[in-house]
Amino acid sequence: MSPLRALVRPVSGRRTRLTHEQAEQRSLLLRLLSLLLQYPDRELATARTSLAASVAKLSHSPASAELTSFMNWFVAQPSDTLESHYVEVFDLRRKSGLYLTYYLHGDTRRRGMALLTLAQTYRAAGWDPGAGELPDHLPVALEFAALTGHGAGEAPLRRHRRGLELIHHALSDARSPYRHLLAALLTLLPPATEADLLAVAQLAAEGPPAEDVGTDPYGTAAFAPPGTFVPPPPAPPTTAPSHPTSNAETRR
Repeated sequence: MSPLRALVRPVSGRRTRLTHEQAEQRSLLLRLLSLLLQYPDRELATARTSLAASVAKLSHSPASAELTSFMNWFVAQPSDTLESHYVEVFDLRRKSGLYLTYYLHGDTRRRGMALLTLAQTYRAAGWDPGAGELPDHLPVALEFAALTGHGAGEAPLRRHRRGLELIHHALSDARSPYRHLLAALLTLLPPATEADLLAVAQLAAEGPPAEDVGTDPYGTAAFAPPGTFVPPPPAPPTTAPSHPTSNAETRR
């Protein structure tokens, strides 16, 4: 998913009670969040000035204020600092990874089914995110929400609100500027219930569900989302050939 292509894709299929201006602002917010939560490669780093200008044009809101705080940091950092920080907080820490189904299902077979269902949801809406990322990667889900609209488009985000809360808490504990992006997103979703907060606290303390699934997290290849590598079954163990008994041993 190219960061710059995502910014200019048309918005269609929206079913919402928002005014046209509100819908456009919400879509732009979601697109910006999708872009800024991607790995800060050379293309994204080069686009920082234009992205900052887009953030500055947003109507004032709690979400836009959070994006502004993030951009103040983002535009001021050297590219290598951005890259290393991104890897540190999103790739090396389980509690702030960006794969949403992990928080709901852990490394279980149910996660494979959830990934497949999410991919089918995208295809049913007429959108193909490509094969670059799993369908539960947060930037992918955000782009889908921006393109599809407030109702069905944001359903995957609402479904994984507890995971988003945990990511925000983990980023806040790490004092990462990326916490502002998660805070901005959470302002667009329904408020957390008491049950949500209790579940997040339990998730932070105990981790997601666990299951001994061996080397295949999807159980069988049939449950793997399209494009996902499924390891082949392990080869049978190699046993040493038995040695024939010598005549001398037989006489003994």
